Amino acid sequence: MLSDQGGKIGTMYGVYNEESGTETRGRFIIDPDGVIQSFEVLTPPVGRNVSEALRQIMAYQLVRETKGKNVTPSGWKPGKKVLSPGIGLVGNIWKEWSVKEAFDD
Repeated sequence: MLSDQGGKIGTMYGVYNEESGTETRGRFIIDPDGVIQSFEVLTPPVGRNVSEALRQIMAYQLVRETKGKNVTPSGWKPGKKVLSPGIGLVGNIWKEWSVKEAFDD
C-alpha cells in the first residue's frame, strides 16, 4: 500500500478525481510481467482488507508457480484444496469443492 499525493498513479489507474483532488480507494495486484491480475475500487468511507489482499496475492502466486495447473476456489487459503482446471470442471465445481471448505480452519 502506498500514498499517492498529487494523484499521478491514481490517474494512471483511473481512481483519481481531479475535480476534488482525491482518489477512491484502489487495490491493484500486478504480476511480475506487469499484468493487472486483480483490482478493487472502494469509495472513500470503506477501507480495504489487507488480509484479503494477502490471500489473493498468495493465490495468484500459487497459480503462477503451477503454471495454471492448479487454480484456487473462492476463499482459498494456503494448505486448502486447489482445483485442476479443465472442461470437466465447468459447471461441476460443486462436485469438487464446497463453499464450506473456505471457512473450515
